[in-house]
Formats: sequence, structure tokens, C-alpha cells
Amino acid sequence: MTGIKTTGEKKLMFFSGRAHPELAEEVAQQLGVGVVPTKAFDFANGEIYVRYQESARGADCFLIQSHTAPINKWIMEQLIMIDALKRASARSITVIVPFYGYARQDKKHRGREPISARLIADLMRTAGADRLLTVDLHTDQIQGFFDGPVDHLFALPLLADYVGAKVDREKLTVVSPDAGRVRVADRWCDRLGAPLAIVHKRRDKDVANQVTVHEVVGEVKGRVCVLVDDMIDTGGTICAAADALFAHGAEDVIVTATHGVLSGPAADRLKNSRVSEFVFTNTLPTPGELSSDLDKIKVLSIAPTIASAVREVFEDGSVTSLFDEQ
Repeated sequence: MTGIKTTGEKKLMFFSGRAHPELAEEVAQQLGVGVVPTKAFDFANGEIYVRYQESARGADCFLIQSHTAPINKWIMEQLIMIDALKRASARSITVIVPFYGYARQDKKHRGREPISARLIADLMRTAGADRLLTVDLHTDQIQGFFDGPVDHLFALPLLADYVGAKVDREKLTVVSPDAGRVRVADRWCDRLGAPLAIVHKRRDKDVANQVTVHEVVGEVKGRVCVLVDDMIDTGGTICAAADALFAHGAEDVIVTATHGVLSGPAADRLKNSRVSEFVFTNTLPTPGELSSDLDKIKVLSIAPTIASAVREVFEDGSVTSLFDEQ
């Protein structure tokens, strides 16, 4: 006989960076495990140091880090943490990225531009990641940038069920803020049994975050409109779309988005908007200037969805089955 047989059981270990510890704790609680103690700090020149306080040898390791501001720092920390797990002889490394940084740079619009979303995937793979688990990518094609399994989770059931329980469905219209979100909005229509409308807009390619809304396609007069998007950054696009809906006679507007990036002038725009409610998930932490204005902002926890996916991956189950009803 050659070789040695072992009868050891698989071991799940859960790790977190410093970007969004609250979400990490929620996911760990849902899994019934603790977050592995980690020593992490910045040197005076900004370099990042990471060391795990427990052995990861032979373990199936799940590392969560959401790419919030300062985004480049937290991406770099995640890469260093992946490298540390690889050198600690982890059996497998699954990287959980609730919000995938640089996702909007997924193609070349003009010459001499990078495809930064592909670069992020390459960096993770080079660092040692075996698998990627993420929530509502900006475009589905980003899954193909990572050379390995990608589990793409959806916040649609969580968001749609919240809105469906809150609004009279007979008066509900699902609205896509642009042509790129029509497919997602159509899924909302199927789930809620509501009609679809589209806001046609044109973006100034030479000025970042500059949008001009032109017209609304679909019946919105006297309706409660639900604007659905994957992320809200500065809030310019979504607030302009909401204004267009009100101008066309909408009774009320609710905005839902998986990722509340909410940078720059977003706080003022959301507070001053006629939108009655903004609904996000906690893939990103809510900025401090908005945390005191939660009467208009509702944050739903994505932790149970992430925890269920982690459990399926660890137990060699089916992540797809979590969303089969869609």
C-alpha cells in the first residue's frame, strides 16, 4: 500500500477585513461561527500588515471584504489577506465581495481606457483566491473575468418582497432608470405582477456623473413607481429619474438599490428628493451623515443570503437553488 489515508472532517473558517465588520459579524452569526481573530494595522507610510491569530492549515476559508471607501485601501487589504491565507496552507479560499469595486469599468467605451473590473478579478486570482462570491454585479459579464467559480447572488427577492408587502400591488409600476436595467426590472415585474416603465436618459461621456433625463416610456400617472437599480453613487441619476416620474404624474416614488455607495453630494440629494423611501441592502455601510436620517432610508440585511450561499459552497450544495423561484 502506498500513501496515507486520513479521516479528518472539513473545517470552515470565516475571516473579515476591516472595511465593514458589522456585516461580517451578521454573516458569522447566521453561520453559527466566529470571525477568526486577525491582527491588522497600517504602517506610518500606509502599508498594510495582516496576521491571523489561528491556524488556517487545511481549512476551507471564507474571506469577506466589501469595497467601500477608501476603496483602494480595502481592495489592497483583501489581496494581502488572500495571500496570507495561501501562505498559511488553506485548503481553499473563497473571497466574498458583497460590493465589487471597479465594476462599472467593465468594458472600453473609447480607446486607451482600461478594463479595471477584469484587473480586479486577475489580482484576486493571482493572490490565491479559488472562488468568488459576490452580490448583484453591475453587469453579468464580470463573472467571466474571474478564472474560477463565481457565485453571483441576487438581492431581488429581499428587496422585492419588502416593497411588495408595503405597497398596493394594484397601483404598482416597476421602473428601470435606464435601458441597462430593463432586464432586472423585468424580473421585478414577474415577481410582483406589475407593469414596466423605462426612463430614457443620456449620459455626458466627458463629464462624470452628469445625466440628462429625456422621457418616460410607459404609464406612470397616478401610480406608485418603484425605481430599481444595482447601485446609487452620487444620486444624480436616480433623483433625476424620480423627478421625471413626478413630472409625468406619478403618485409616489420608491427607490431600491442593492448597493448604497452614496458618495459626494448623495446625502443632500437623497434628503432633498421627493422620493418617499430609499431601500438598500447592507452590502456597504451607510455613510455617517445619512445614518441619522433613517426615516427616509431603509437598510435590509443581506447577511442571511450570503450565509446561505457560504453554507451551500462549504457543503458542496447548490447556490443556484437559493434563487430558483426567480
